[in-house]
Amino acid sequence: MSGQFVNDSEQMDRRTSRSICDAIGERLQQSLRPEPRLPTYLEHLVNELRKRDRDRDPQN
Repeated sequence: MSGQFVNDSEQMDRRTSRSICDAIGERLQQSLRPEPRLPTYLEHLVNELRKRDRDRDPQN
């Protein structure tokens, strides 16, 4: 990742650059991590609760 800088004052040392890259990488890993799936039985129970809530709610 090399490029020319307009001014030497804009350059950043390798340690700072590495820290920024590491922080960005960690945040990307957290935000792009797939959501874990519930076991089938629990997913069925959650869906059943949602269905009962919808049936009980007069607006739906």
